[in-house]
Amino acid sequence: MFIATNRFKVKHGSEAEFERVWRERDTYIAAVPGFVAFDLCRGAEKEEYTLYISHTVWASKADFEAWTKSDAFRLAHKDAGAASNRVNYIGGPEFEGFESVLSLGPAEKAA
Repeated sequence: MFIATNRFKVKHGSEAEFERVWRERDTYIAAVPGFVAFDLCRGAEKEEYTLYISHTVWASKADFEAWTKSDAFRLAHKDAGAASNRVNYIGGPEFEGFESVLSLGPAEKAA
């Protein structure tokens, strides 16, 4: 399993617009081979921004890398920097990728 995240520092006052852009965009990802799940997560509020991450789970790193070279990826990101998004970021997104070394599901939880 491979987990791909992007961290976004969204300036205060732009959170609702940032979430709207993600909620309303076409992702083209559901049918991509190896795609497992996606979450957009809101994190801590800092002095200048609210932290968000996009969190995507893939069957393998190879599946993720294939997606980044696909037409679906290009279509999903074609408006990423568009002025019409009206989101004020501090810096660009910060990518982090992780290969799973241990994975537990509900059946493995301690009682």
